[in-house]
Amino acid sequence: MGPLIGITTSNYVSPATGWHFNRGYVGCIQAIAEAGGLPVLIPVSVDAETRQQIYQRLDGLLLSGGEDINPTVYGAAQHPATGKVDAERDRAELQLVRWAVEDDLPTLAICRGHQMLNVALGGTLIQDVPSQVQTTINHHCLPRNALAHTVEVDPASRLAAILGTTHLPVNSVHHQSVEQPAPALRVTAYAPDGVLEGTELPDKTFILSVQWHPEDLFREHEVMRRLFGAFIEAARAGRAA
Repeated sequence: MGPLIGITTSNYVSPATGWHFNRGYVGCIQAIAEAGGLPVLIPVSVDAETRQQIYQRLDGLLLSGGEDINPTVYGAAQHPATGKVDAERDRAELQLVRWAVEDDLPTLAICRGHQMLNVALGGTLIQDVPSQVQTTINHHCLPRNALAHTVEVDPASRLAAILGTTHLPVNSVHHQSVEQPAPALRVTAYAPDGVLEGTELPDKTFILSVQWHPEDLFREHEVMRRLFGAFIEAARAGRAA
């Protein structure tokens, strides 16, 4: 049996029906399943006790992409370009990240998840890359599997060891990014314009983040499959321990 991987979700209200959903992310579900994991969506709208009971059954945690994190979480005023925030999701993910770090639960954090890992551990965010970073790179490039720019990966990092390279093209669908890295995090990757693209906790088994969306590239690019494969293997090993 494969390891059970919890995927964070977001609140969504259908404009057509008004129905309330916990929206999941199909790419993450598919990538986890094809790497040998058992994906399960973690509802946002449950109480902390229920969330903890779900968490305690997990072998790994995937922090998915999504909308902006409320800047009050990291002590900042809201920038005009900061869009819709989901306070319920923020609270849930802050709690999940802190549990995972304390327990050394294998964790892969993607895009918003990359930012949330940083914020949960004491870092801050650039709230709008287009207006706050001098760059010619389009960091919100569609379609989602389009290769937008390259990243340089620290050759001494766990991320480089997993990917098998220190230079790779990636997609990019975001307008916020890590500003001040949390003290415990090691920065592992940068875009050519200096936007921070990867972090990891060096004293943990597998807690790392990327700003790009590997779940939209894994079928076309082996290097992205390596990332999900390493995550699932870490979760499998933790389950067996």
